[in-house]
Parts: sequence; C-alpha cells; structure tokens
Amino acid sequence: MDPNPIRTALSVCNHLVSQKIYAIVVSHPVIGDLSPAAVSYTSGFYHIPVIGISSRDSAFSDKNIHVSFLRTVPPYSHQADVWVELLKQFNYRKVIFIHSSDTDGRALVGRFQTTSQNQQDDVEIKIQVESIIEFEPGLETFNDHLLEMKSAQARVYIMYAGKNDAEVIFRDARVLQMTGEGYVWIVTEQALDAINVPEGTIGLRLVNSTNELAHIRDSIYILAKALREMNKTEEITEAPGNCNDPGNIWESGKLLFEYIRKQVLLNGATGKVAFDDNGDRIYAEYDVINVKEMNMKYPVGQYYFNSEQNKMKLRIDESNILWPGRKKDKPVGERIPTHLHVLTIEEKPFVYVRAIKRSEGDSCKNDELFCPLLKISSKNSSEFCCRGYCMDLLKELAQKINVTYNLTLSPDGQFGSYVTKNNSGKREWTGLIGELVNERADMIVAPLTINPERAEFIEFSKPYKYQGITILEKKPSRSSTLVSFLQPFSNTLWTLVMVSVHVVALVLYLLDRFSPFGRYKLSNTEGTEEDALNLSSAIWFAWGVLLNSGIGEGTPRSFSARVLGMVWAGFAMIIVASYTANLAAFLVLERPKTKLTGINDARLRNTMENLTCATVRNSAVDMYFRRQVELSNMYRTMEANNYDTAEEAIRDVKEGKLMAFIWDSSRLDFEAAQDCELVTAGELFGRSGYGIGLQKGSPWADAVTLAILDFHESGFMEKLDNKWILQGNVQNCEFYEKTPNTLGLKNMAGVFILVAAGIVGGIGLIIIEMVYKKHQIRKQKKLELARHAIDKWRGAIQVGLFSKY
Repeated sequence: MDPNPIRTALSVCNHLVSQKIYAIVVSHPVIGDLSPAAVSYTSGFYHIPVIGISSRDSAFSDKNIHVSFLRTVPPYSHQADVWVELLKQFNYRKVIFIHSSDTDGRALVGRFQTTSQNQQDDVEIKIQVESIIEFEPGLETFNDHLLEMKSAQARVYIMYAGKNDAEVIFRDARVLQMTGEGYVWIVTEQALDAINVPEGTIGLRLVNSTNELAHIRDSIYILAKALREMNKTEEITEAPGNCNDPGNIWESGKLLFEYIRKQVLLNGATGKVAFDDNGDRIYAEYDVINVKEMNMKYPVGQYYFNSEQNKMKLRIDESNILWPGRKKDKPVGERIPTHLHVLTIEEKPFVYVRAIKRSEGDSCKNDELFCPLLKISSKNSSEFCCRGYCMDLLKELAQKINVTYNLTLSPDGQFGSYVTKNNSGKREWTGLIGELVNERADMIVAPLTINPERAEFIEFSKPYKYQGITILEKKPSRSSTLVSFLQPFSNTLWTLVMVSVHVVALVLYLLDRFSPFGRYKLSNTEGTEEDALNLSSAIWFAWGVLLNSGIGEGTPRSFSARVLGMVWAGFAMIIVASYTANLAAFLVLERPKTKLTGINDARLRNTMENLTCATVRNSAVDMYFRRQVELSNMYRTMEANNYDTAEEAIRDVKEGKLMAFIWDSSRLDFEAAQDCELVTAGELFGRSGYGIGLQKGSPWADAVTLAILDFHESGFMEKLDNKWILQGNVQNCEFYEKTPNTLGLKNMAGVFILVAAGIVGGIGLIIIEMVYKKHQIRKQKKLELARHAIDKWRGAIQVGLFSKY
C-alpha cells in the first residue's frame, strides 16, 4: 500500500483530468495498490462519476462518503432479497441469523429484516428471526454460539461469513452434529467457498461475477446513453483542470451521476442493468447452489428477471436438491417438540371445570384431565379437573399426532383481547391469545373462534366445529288470565252473541203471543186454554238451545216460532262448534313464538329503554360487532350491558333480567337443549368456526389440520356433538313442542270462577227471594188484618144501623 494514498490519488486525478476523462470505470487497483475506495472517495470531491464493476462492499452504498459511486454488481447485502424468496419457497418461517460484525454483515441483516417485513403484507408466510448471532471476524471457535443455537426451536441457519470464519463455524457445527439431518444451512457466496462446507448447504453465486468484459461493456453502454441524453438538454462543461484546488467542483458531474443512475439497460451482457437511489445495481441475477457429495457444487435454481412480469422471480428444482444427511425430503426446519403445553378455558359444554382438594383424597376421574391454573386465582383451589367436548378432542388429537401434553387453564379466564398497556401506546394480547403470542404455550384447545384479528397473530387449524352467532332469549310465558276461556271469540263477537240470545227470545215471545196457534185447549172438563209462551220462558228456551241443555217446558207452540227456534238451534250449533275448536287452539295447542325475529329485528337495531341485549366483552362476538358498521348503533346500546362471562349472561336471561344474549350458536343451542324454556331467535349470522390455536409457524399446524379433517370424515366430531352439545335433549324439547299442553287450573280458573259466581249469585238471589217472600207474607198478613178489621167494622156498623131501625 502506498504510504501516502491521498498524494497518489491526487496524482491519478491530475492525470485523468489532463486527459479530459469524464467518468471512471474501476475494477482492480490502479496505480500500484490504490484501491477503488480511494479512487471513489477522491473523485467524489469533484463529483466525477465512478462506475465499479467488482466492488461489492456495502460501504460504497454510503453516499456521504462515496458521493458519485455507482456499480454494475450488487452489494453483498442484496443477497438478503434472494434469501427471503428461498425461505418463502421452502415454507420456512423461523430462522437464526449468523453474521460477522463488519459493515457488510450488519447491512445484510438489516436488509433481510426490512425485506421480510415488507413482504409479509402480501403473503401468508411470515418469517420470524428467532435470534441474531453476531461474531467478530477472525474466529478461533464458535462452540458457545452453536450450543445456544442447538437449544433454539429454529433449525434453519442464515449465515454471512468470510471463507476463513465459515470454515471455523462449519468445523465446530460438525462436531456438535448440527450439519446433518434436520438442519438447514443457507449461506452467502464467501461461505460457499469454504473447504469444509457441509453437504446439503444452499448458497448463492452471482451470475457473471467474474466476467469483467461483460460488466465493462454494460458500463460503457450506460455511460454513453447517459451522456447522449444529457447532451440533449444540458450543457456539459469541462472537467476540473486542477485537482489541487478542492473548491474546483465539476457541476456537470453531479448531473451526469443522476443521468447514469436513471439509466436502464434491458438486455445488457449481465442481464437487466439498473440502479437504486444509492447507485447500487438492482435486478442482478443469482444461481442457487447446492453442495453435494465430494464438495461438488451444483446449480439447482436461479433468481432471474422475468421480463413478462417485470420483476425478479425465483425458480427452484426441489427434486434435485440434496439436503443435509443426504436426504431428498426437505427438512421441517424446526425442532419439533413432542411434549406440548396446552391451554384451555371453562366454557360449557366444551370444557367443564371441577375443583379438587388433594387433602381430601380427591382426584380426577377417568373422563377428566388434570388442568391447574397458570396463576393462583381467587377460587378455593388452584387444582382442577376438566372434561367436555374439547377434552375428548384433545385426547384423541394427541393420540393421532403422537404427542404428549400438559394442560392448564387460562390465567385470567379470558380468551384475550388486543389492548394498550400502561399508557405506553404499545398494544398486546391478553388471555389465551397472549400466552400463545408470547410463546408461553404451544396450543389452545378451546371453543376459540377463528377471526381476522386473531389470525394475524396466531395460527389456526381448520375448524373442528362450524357455527355462527345467534340470540338466546326466554320463551314468552302464556298469559292465562281469569277470562282465558273467553279468548276464542273477540269482545265484539261475544257482545253480538249476548244480544242475539235476547233478541231471538223476544221475537219468539212475540210470534207465539200473537199467533192464533200459539195456545191450545187443555183436555179438562172446564175447556180452558193453555197460556201462550211468556217472555221468561222464551229467554230460558233461547239460552237452553245455545248451551245445549235440556228444555222441559216453555217451548214455542206456533209454527212460525218453531221455525225460528230451528234456525236458532243451527246458529247455536255453529257457534258452539267454533268456540270449542278455537278453545282447543288457544288453551291446548298454542305455542308462544319468540319475541325477536333475529339480528335484523327493528327493536335491536334501534335504541329502546325496554329492551336489553348484551354479549361478552372483549370476545370474538364483541370484535364482530366492532367490525360491522351497520351494527354500530346496536353495539353502542349493548356495550354498557356486556358481561364478563357467558355464564352470568345466561343466568340473567333465565331470571328475566336480560332480554337477549348474543353469543356463539354452539353454546346457546346447548343451553336451549338443556332448558326448554330457553329458545334461540332468528337465523345464524356472522358464521365462523372453532379452531385449534397454535403459534405462528408452528410445525404442528399441518398435522393438527389433517387430524381434524380425518375426525370429520370418520364421524368422530359428530359423536362429540351428540354427546356433549345435543345430549338427546333437543329431541325432548321438540317432542314437548309438538305435544299439547296439559290444561291446569291456571288455564281454566276463569271457568271455575264463573261457576262459583253462579253459585254465589244463586245463593244471593234465593236470599233476596226469601226476603222478598217474607216481605210479601208480612204485607199480606197486614192486608188480611186490615181487611178483617174493616170487615168487623163494617159488620159492627151494619149491626148498629139495624138496631136503630
């Protein structure tokens, strides 16, 4: 190296400007050991563009130092773009990143993280960096870091290291058996040149990286094209004539740099040539290299520019890849645990929880699983046993995918919500979801609704049960009043019947009274005639016919009156038959209908003081209402009424304190099956499903999904439905719905009261009659006494008169 590189650089600069050179193409050191960095740095003072064709250090991307530097080769950090595509192709979601602590290593890990995060918005696969291991170049051993890596879950290692450091890392990894089956190494170009690179390693190699003539050709084309375009609109001034003057800046050089940076060469010798804002080559193509037997390196794919889609594409022949351990099947890429930490939550009928007391010798039964709380709660015991739909599913699932597990209950009794913590503005999940997101659990087996908010942070299996949202309410009780027997007819009809009885009686009386045939002679010696039908007898006859009672006397005698009597008998038959039919419908076969028609009921959609509806706060149903704009008015009304648990809401529905509880249809169908006084209203809405919750990128996701699909096909899920949800009670309720009501005193109390009123009325009338009769007797006695006194007086007067004469 020249002891005075600045002086040497100035000499080069003066030589170039004396030759009227407007741009420099730099490959190998020029003038002794002068590096491209020195040339670029010096030329940057005067804004003379420099085009590099072999310099790939990330330091050249810093425009504060290398102001006018461009290059037709990409920096090492651009390999991160290919690595992200490889991980997506192989479906690897969790990696460990190993890099040297130099500029290129840090730039590479930074670009990898940025690229992976930017692409996660468009793809389902989200790449997680489990840990980043940074080392100082010049390694002697890497054992400590490898031991740390071996205990991690990820088995995919992304490595940027120089050739010598890579040899140390591979040497120690081989000793710890971390280069064999189940492990994946994806390395940069330098590490691929290590003499002990393991079989199955995946690496990259820049296409045309050693073809300097191709890069020089593309550089000249780019430069000529830029000068041609610049000359059309700009006046190109001469380059600086004296490099010893630091203030002699070439203004045209600034413009020329921008013109070069904006150039695009579609069909260059090295492919499509273009530059980013830093002057770095983009659209560079790579070969994907696979290390096979005898350290032979074979291309198994390519990262290339697709002119039809106008973007870079990755093409991989996976069948031609030899993986570590000389396996043809792709490794899973993660350490798959065989013992899982499973969480659940109390929710009937899916999970029943029973507290146990070890001190009293209590323990879990055969159909129960031991499920302690994660944290000490306010309950009497922190040890519980669980059974139910989900527990049977968990036992069958563990046997199907061949894992063991320990089961615990939710720490706060909640499914979890996405909330802001400690006024810091940072949001995080609570409850079951929070435990899974923070990797404190491996799986959730519970009635966990699949929704977009949760799916963004955790993995869901295929639904093990499809369901929706419905409304639970208490069946309206039939209002049996004292006059329930009058319900078959309206008040108007009853009034007309009452009027008709007396009108017919009056007409019968008149017809029989004025008819010449309304009376007939009695067969006695005196030849007297029977009296015609009186009004009292006519009323008795009309009522007797209507009520179908026997009539022994007081019947019409005339033909005209008897014709009317026949018509009245027909009318009475129709009225009585209609009343009997309607009475059966009202008192025997009638079933009350639900008060609500469903979620679109106008009383739910509009604020009403006399209607209370609610759901469980921070639940999946609560999230559904927040998403639906058309339900915003309804949600604002019900938000203040929401409950902490479903059990509290269902209890209040039974007690009549809550009119409508909106919740998952599976749970509400179960409650309606248990209690025939409860009913679900309307059709299902917000259809979704219950799924098994897993960590993002869990290696068990596919196995769990396949197992659940198999359970559906084999009928196992249907058995669980019949055993835990329906429990045979739906059929009982349906039978109850189709069976006529057994009439009781409540239904027929009015009839008995009517009879009692008749008895009381009869007693009252006979008392009146007796009082009236006694009054008549007393009055008659007084009249007889008065008549007797008068007769005596009259007799006395007559005797006195006779005595005078």
